[in-house]
Amino acid sequence: AMPKPRPGDQQPPREDGGPRGEELPAPGPPAASPPQAPSMNELQQITDDISKLTIAHEIVLNSDFKLQAASFAPKSLENQVKETLHKAFWDSLEEQLSASPPDYTRAIQLLQEIKEALLSLLLPRHNQLRSQIEEALDMELIRQEAEHGALDIHGLTMYVLGTMARLCAPIRDEEVRGVQSLTDPAQLLREIFRVLGLMKMDMLNFTIQSLRTHLQDHTVQYEQKKFQELLDKLPNSLDHTREWLCRAAAEVSASFSQPPPRPAASGSPAARSPGAVSSSTTVPSLTSVLNRGYANLLCWEPGQKKYPETLFMDQARLQEVQAQVNQLTIIAAVLLVTSAMCGSTLCGSPGFVARLKRVTKVLLEGLSGTRYEEALEDISDQVLREVSRTLSQLGYAAFTTDKCASLKGQIKSIADKGNAVRRLVEQRIHSFLSLFISPDGQNSQEDFPKGLDPIREELLEVGHRFGSVIHHNR
Repeated sequence: AMPKPRPGDQQPPREDGGPRGEELPAPGPPAASPPQAPSMNELQQITDDISKLTIAHEIVLNSDFKLQAASFAPKSLENQVKETLHKAFWDSLEEQLSASPPDYTRAIQLLQEIKEALLSLLLPRHNQLRSQIEEALDMELIRQEAEHGALDIHGLTMYVLGTMARLCAPIRDEEVRGVQSLTDPAQLLREIFRVLGLMKMDMLNFTIQSLRTHLQDHTVQYEQKKFQELLDKLPNSLDHTREWLCRAAAEVSASFSQPPPRPAASGSPAARSPGAVSSSTTVPSLTSVLNRGYANLLCWEPGQKKYPETLFMDQARLQEVQAQVNQLTIIAAVLLVTSAMCGSTLCGSPGFVARLKRVTKVLLEGLSGTRYEEALEDISDQVLREVSRTLSQLGYAAFTTDKCASLKGQIKSIADKGNAVRRLVEQRIHSFLSLFISPDGQNSQEDFPKGLDPIREELLEVGHRFGSVIHHNR
């Protein structure tokens, strides 16, 4: 379905002349034809283009990208059908080879596929090995031997396993050795087929790793070209991107009407906000709008707004960054509240802050923002235990009941998005991360936000991940 026309867009006049009583537009030059819905062939081509674009994008941005063999859920209908068909095939093979005399029909089919799989694993320089495989697995000779009852299945499988041992990656050595210990011919062929599938996947992933450097040099131009082709086929497909940018432009414009902030200290994030414009400017710069749009991704609310189409390929990556930022915000807020209540002597005790950070991180692991209230209840209990234990070790008096209740209440209140400490930490983190997405932004030790030293390592890692995705998309 094509998106509805937006107010202000130039659209051709409706064929029915509009609602009754509405005057028809004055005659003028013929309007452009309305966009036609893509045909099935065009839709298939668009799907293929998106698939290629996504794979190339993923290879470049995900250093751990690997192709995996297709798999289904164990109890799914697809898996049941697959297992039924596979069992029927292998049972039939075993039945044929156990017959007297043996029937080699299915075995020959498998040997043909095994030969093709072995040849597909060869590199261009493997000319001698290619000739050896062609000679050893000469399918015409194999068929003749089968017809005369002289086919040596065991000898052929041993040759195949020897060749696999020469070609496989070290990680598959044990698998190949395990197959060599089998004696049943049907089981041998089945396991050879399985391990060859793994070796083909290894070869594909090796090729991908080898191409990554080349792709990194050309992927931006490739993506721009493919994206333009898709846009030509689906010209009205960027509604959510337009809304995202318009919202960012409105926010930047609104900031112009506010009184200029007090001068910030040199080197602080506020003083060096990327894409910043002077208060006298009336129209926001493209850079400032784009930077605001990218920064807004850190506080995206999936239930209320659709993700920009131009960022679909990185939506999962960016939402993972957002989840990490939310978690770091809570951790830093808990540590700040505890530090303010306990003082520098207690917080300076060796390992005290590290232990609080570790337990807070564990209790937040995998939780969404809607479950922080429950987690912070447990976190407050753990913080009080650690405080009590450390005070005892240092020889100080335990906190009073009122002070314990106050600390616990302040930690639990961090679950509220409007909590002052949480908002302060969030603002500092977002300001710091904005430096990573500036086209010409530079980071230094002076830029690191005050009070967030306990999460320095994690915040820098998140910043680099966020920056790499944004720079590629920019």
